[in-house]
Amino acid sequence: MLVFFLLNLGQLINMRDKICPTNGGDYINQLEIIKSIAPEIRDIVERRYTILRTIYYNQPIGRRALATELDIGERIARNEVNILKDQGLIEIEAIGMYVTVEGKKILEELSDVYMEFKGILLLQEKLQTILGIQKLIIVPGNSSDNELVLKEMGKITSSIIINMLQSKDIIGITGGSTMAAVASEMCKSEKPHDVMVIPARGGLGSELETQANSIAAVIGNKLGGRYRLLNVPDTLEKDALEIIVKNNEIKESIDLIKNINILIFGIGRADAMAIRRKLPKERINSLMEAGSVAEAFGHYFDIDGNEIWEYKTIGMTLDMYKQIRNLIGVAGGAQKAEAIIAITSLRRDITIVTDESAARRMLEIV
Repeated sequence: MLVFFLLNLGQLINMRDKICPTNGGDYINQLEIIKSIAPEIRDIVERRYTILRTIYYNQPIGRRALATELDIGERIARNEVNILKDQGLIEIEAIGMYVTVEGKKILEELSDVYMEFKGILLLQEKLQTILGIQKLIIVPGNSSDNELVLKEMGKITSSIIINMLQSKDIIGITGGSTMAAVASEMCKSEKPHDVMVIPARGGLGSELETQANSIAAVIGNKLGGRYRLLNVPDTLEKDALEIIVKNNEIKESIDLIKNINILIFGIGRADAMAIRRKLPKERINSLMEAGSVAEAFGHYFDIDGNEIWEYKTIGMTLDMYKQIRNLIGVAGGAQKAEAIIAITSLRRDITIVTDESAARRMLEIV
């Protein structure tokens, strides 16, 4: 009965958003009335939604592993799992638990209900208005200490990408753990898309799975499209750059980057990215003294979006960025709040996917 009620509540919220997308406050009042009649509903919804979502992202998973992942007692986990099984939302097999088709449907339908209970939808609406950007999507939780949140950010971002694709699109991506999550959570397309995926900049770091080339290959394959590698490290010296740009293959890649239609990129903290690039201490100090808080595709910005410095290498430039049709910035964690604010100042027609931790910190700053 609870599942039926909440499923219909989710459908009502979705209908509300289509008919009257700015009338969230009135619906919150209705939820408050419901909670006054059955105050236990909020705790039940949050607990079971979280358990179902955790199973979905980690399937197959055993009860003990589930309890450890959620930091709850095994007895509580067992009781909740049995209820979900009785409702037909999960299957329990020898190797672990799986979410059923009906369970996946419930997860999708209850997403907005859960967001309403957590106050995320109001936060999302308020912060999007303050930042003045095209679209802001907030995932509950903190991706810095919860991999589940990072996975959900990746899943949402991959859905946005697919919905905005046009034939012959050139998709630019950057590297990093957040972008790796986007690639990992993207579902393989049932029909091939006539698109090209390419790294927007050279590679940075030594971990293969977070390299822009690896991420471009995964996304290109899952979309049923093509991909092009950019076999150039991000940290080349000036003399080496002048030589390598004469290579025909690199020239072709640069031409593709100049014609990117969709850019999906991670947003970094200026200090962290400067250290990751192994910049001289003097340069790092100079960036910090100038007020640098954000880094994206090799450019460093202050909180108002003013460019402080560019790390010269092959790939995306700020001028190119300003001409791209669709922009999606992805970043989470309270420590990146200032960086996200800075990037939203560059262009307001951007979609930002972030987490609750970063969003609440941003609201304190702005």
